[in-house]
Amino acid sequence: MLAKVRIIPTFKPMGDFIFYFKVGWEHIISLSATDHLYFIAVLSVIYQLSDWRKVLVLVTAFTIGHAITLYLSALDRFRLPTEWVEFVIPCTIAATALKNLLLPDKSGIGNRIQYAMALGFGLIHGMGYANYIRMMLASDQQLVWSLFSFNVGLEIGQIFVVLVVLSISWALRWYNIISERVLITLFSSIILGLSLFMAYQRIPFFQ
Repeated sequence: MLAKVRIIPTFKPMGDFIFYFKVGWEHIISLSATDHLYFIAVLSVIYQLSDWRKVLVLVTAFTIGHAITLYLSALDRFRLPTEWVEFVIPCTIAATALKNLLLPDKSGIGNRIQYAMALGFGLIHGMGYANYIRMMLASDQQLVWSLFSFNVGLEIGQIFVVLVVLSISWALRWYNIISERVLITLFSSIILGLSLFMAYQRIPFFQ
């Protein structure tokens, strides 16, 4: 009688890194992830290219919040109703856009509020991806490595989006097409309207 052979999954660091990096990248870049694109864009629109250090800290704060939620979710430490998470996410976008309109200051208290919003709202946005990542990592023996790879892809994707937003903003000001204040007001107002409509569509009571 032949002995049964137990196949033990092998850990492929580079292959696993590339796989989860792509998942993290697509989580931000994908056109189906408009809520995350809206949030990162409206969060960074008040800054300029010369503020790159502040923006780097900002997107990293969002990634940290996002990572904390995903880690706890992968361990199945908490579960929240998906319909409520999907409703609150556009509310965070609307709150950020409203902050830009009422307090566009990118220094002092305005900047500290921006950082707090990035970290806090990162926790909420992570919940929107919780169920998917929980199933994906259910049998993964390298949880920390996989989440690290995912969040690296997420961070790079966010930096890419921020660079696009800041570059367009710089070009518009450089060619005197629009002033910084008008740009912030116009862009934030558009995102505010889109996020409120998105929130309206996701009101749990209407589901």
